[in-house]
Amino acid sequence: MLMAKNLDQVMQIVIDYRNAQGWESNDQPNNLAKSIFIESTELLRNFEHNRREHSLENIKEEVADILMYVLALTHDLGFSAEEIVLERINSLIENKL
Repeated sequence: MLMAKNLDQVMQIVIDYRNAQGWESNDQPNNLAKSIFIESTELLRNFEHNRREHSLENIKEEVADILMYVLALTHDLGFSAEEIVLERINSLIENKL
């Protein structure tokens, strides 16, 4: 089982897996953004029609898929996932949003 101590290590695991699968040539930013959207709609299907029962296993899988695509996009654009999240949170706190 893979383990990581921080978000940037998780990102590297995602990138290593992607590259081992040979997917890096297809993972252009526009394709990754589309994949994030598609996976988000799959997540949303769990909450359609105000259902009271949800498949927590499916929700977990869809959230993981979204996170992996976001981390791949973050990597490909040269961002540190930890830095951009903290920058955004600090901005929200400063602007009281």
